[in-house]
Amino acid sequence: MFSLSSLSRTVLGSARGLPSSSQHRIETSLSPLSLFTRGRAQLAPKQVKHLKRHKGRIPIPIGGSTKGTTLAYGDWGIRIIENGARLTAKQLTTAQEVIQKKLKVLKGAKVYLRVFPDIPVCIKGNETRMGKGKGTFEYWATRVPVGRVIFEIGGIPIREELARDVLRLAAAKLPTKMEFINRSTPPRLGNLLITPPKPVSEAAAKVDPSIPAPATAALNASASS
Repeated sequence: MFSLSSLSRTVLGSARGLPSSSQHRIETSLSPLSLFTRGRAQLAPKQVKHLKRHKGRIPIPIGGSTKGTTLAYGDWGIRIIENGARLTAKQLTTAQEVIQKKLKVLKGAKVYLRVFPDIPVCIKGNETRMGKGKGTFEYWATRVPVGRVIFEIGGIPIREELARDVLRLAAAKLPTKMEFINRSTPPRLGNLLITPPKPVSEAAAKVDPSIPAPATAALNASASS
């Protein structure tokens, strides 16, 4: 892990025309990444191993895991139902500020952000020749697949009408299509909803011979209890 504190002192020292030796070192109160982020009000990691990374691709949930597709902290939330997207720190901050502004009148209401922008995005200028290394750092982003929960709200009981209106305004700030979910919403595996099997009644178990005997015994035990 490398820290950018020494690099920031070097940049400040060269900008003021001072040597960057130990006896003329300039102490600054700026954070290590303050020289590389556009506004510290946005989301940004405190420390990274590499300032430049590959572009990568948005992950596709082809396995059987449904982690991150249901609510974990709040009572209402939004998740992606369209194609996955790369969300920037500015987009997430704007959507979070919209939710906080609408829920400011409710004392004790909380907003939970389930993703975090920790991927540095580098951009080169237009009409630039190929080569000469990678472009300079521009902003932080995160890659989220389809079905991932982005925001949750809770902390106190919130009416469904208010929650829908607040999360609708937040979803309008994001570049992909969202859906409103609650605690009873089933998990999502890509574009497929994983719905639990419907309980089979005792009468249907007696009529349908395809139901195995252990399932019929379990149904009889549950009916007697």
